[in-house]
Amino acid sequence: MDNKYISVIIEKTPGMTNLLMTWCDKAKILDFIAPLLLRLYLVPIFWMAGSKKFINFTSTADWFGNEEWGLGLPLPYLLVFLVALVEVLGALFLLLGFGVRLISIPLMITMLIAGITVHLKNGWLAIAEGSGIFATERTVGAIERLDKVKSLLKDNGNYEWLTENGSVVILNNGVEFAATYFIMLLVLFFIGSGNYVSVDYWLKRKFMD
Repeated sequence: MDNKYISVIIEKTPGMTNLLMTWCDKAKILDFIAPLLLRLYLVPIFWMAGSKKFINFTSTADWFGNEEWGLGLPLPYLLVFLVALVEVLGALFLLLGFGVRLISIPLMITMLIAGITVHLKNGWLAIAEGSGIFATERTVGAIERLDKVKSLLKDNGNYEWLTENGSVVILNNGVEFAATYFIMLLVLFFIGSGNYVSVDYWLKRKFMD
């Protein structure tokens, strides 16, 4: 490259950098969008998780408490009630943007406990895959069985109809989703519910500004 062009680039770099920084500063008016989208993403997840526990309260408590085929946790009925309550209230608080930092704490604890007690033993992947850095002996074996299932369905069933609305997969039930939700909640804990579209923002403006 000619020295003349290099000199021009060096000369214009500070101005371009300042212009970019100015645009970034102006974009801060939209910084409420990120926490809003995080909240809206998590709302249906926790609402469905909590409401299902209330609807299937007894069977969920049996699973929480049974040591043979469940989690073997103490006080299962109390735990189910508390977890379901946190998840339902958490969904409502996230939707309204009310007490987001506060409600993120018990929700993170819920995700942490779920990840450790239910999902961690299955590895990372939520859906079994036979290759990749997160593939394990368990998921490789699952894919071998999945291939057999697909072969049986193709030979003995209407495979196109069966897979018309989605592929056949094996649930590995790894820690992937629990970890993802934990990280999203951790972000909300640090940045809050965001400006404009949250009760927290308007309460702060009214009583603290």
